[in-house]
Amino acid sequence: MAMMSSRRFVVALALALMAGPAAALCPSLPSSRQRAAVVGRKAVVRMGVGNSFGRLFRISTWGESHGGGVGVTVDGCPPRLPITTEEIQLELTRRRPGQSRLTTPRDEQDLVEILSGVVDGVALGTPIGLLVRNKDQRSNDYEEMALKYRPSHADATYDAKYGVRAVAGGGRSSARETIGRVAAGAIAKKILKTYSGMEVLCYVKKVQELEAVVDPETVTFDEIEANIARCPDAAVADQMIERIDTIRKQGNSIGGVVECIVRNVPAGLGAPVFDKLEADLAKACMSLPAAKGFEVGSGFGGTLLTGREHNDPFYVDAEGRTRTKSNRSGGIQGGISNGETIILRVAFKPTSTISQEQETVTRGGEETRLRGKGRHDPCVLPRACPMVDAMVAVTLVDSLMMQHAQCDLLSGIIPLQGEPSNALGKSLKPVVPELPKKKEKPAEAASGKGPKDVYAEEN
Repeated sequence: MAMMSSRRFVVALALALMAGPAAALCPSLPSSRQRAAVVGRKAVVRMGVGNSFGRLFRISTWGESHGGGVGVTVDGCPPRLPITTEEIQLELTRRRPGQSRLTTPRDEQDLVEILSGVVDGVALGTPIGLLVRNKDQRSNDYEEMALKYRPSHADATYDAKYGVRAVAGGGRSSARETIGRVAAGAIAKKILKTYSGMEVLCYVKKVQELEAVVDPETVTFDEIEANIARCPDAAVADQMIERIDTIRKQGNSIGGVVECIVRNVPAGLGAPVFDKLEADLAKACMSLPAAKGFEVGSGFGGTLLTGREHNDPFYVDAEGRTRTKSNRSGGIQGGISNGETIILRVAFKPTSTISQEQETVTRGGEETRLRGKGRHDPCVLPRACPMVDAMVAVTLVDSLMMQHAQCDLLSGIIPLQGEPSNALGKSLKPVVPELPKKKEKPAEAASGKGPKDVYAEEN
């Protein structure tokens, strides 16, 4: 084999590293996971850089805030899973703007269209394309911000990275990008519920110093959705709403913390070292707009405890299964789920675009002042809940599929050596979804001819 030029070798090696460690060992061999290809002496970057998440269950979002629409491609969905527009729409309606006075007043219905991968209400196992068209753009609100950077927004960093950006609505840095994530999350939740009755819930835990008291084992979806703050602690929710209202009237914004729980999780999800379950969950949640902090279980508060105080003692439950008496681990130990409820929290900063005047600079480097325009959330937390639980669900489906691909592949062929370990975590059962009713096809006319040749008609 002829030797590659040094420059081409370096480019190929870099691209192989993007594709994975196996390709990096032999950069001259192409990989199906490569996102770029060497053409002559140039590297042609393909779609997917920084816009895709997951390994076996993989989502790729696309579209800008003020473009024609936004959406997602979901690859790896198990075939035969029942999927309806209504199920996806329910989650998108929880995320949509204009749902209350605590959110941006942008008036979007966010109606989803299923473009591919689903026929007669059933997943085909092929890529699922989901689209939401933008209807209520006001791009004129952003004319001044085309020249002046919004403090703490992505305007300046996008310019530094790409040299060009979609000014209107913030383009891909807008929270409107999360529509694709939430739509994909609806499918992921359906998979998790079907597999073991897994339930993913997210609620507002803190707004500034106002903190809700919530029992992760008993809180319900209806309690979360009972008020516009999405806080199941009704008394604290009233205080949160009052605080956000006050800030909104001042033309300012505030942040806080949401808490996400996952019940009925099987033990064994996640992997040691680089693919620990909490590491994957952290990346998923921290990739959301305005996310600034992440913790699992006791989190940073656990640093104040001793080992004896922090450890979760094991016991055997009435069904003979190994469980933990407490859950300061947050359902994850050693990077692997232990069968207890997963508990995590995500901190969100105040929205950066506010209507109060602030110091800034122009794109050309001149100092100036800017009063933000446009329609923005005074507090992102109520709408962050469906975004967080969607990304958590997507991560868990990916981990679940990885677990089956590696550990269950030969489980029925190669027997365990020695005595098996006692079952870890609570006993779980699948929840079989209702299958769509088959539509009756009209009887073929008695003409002696077979089915129509669709391809011949197209030609």
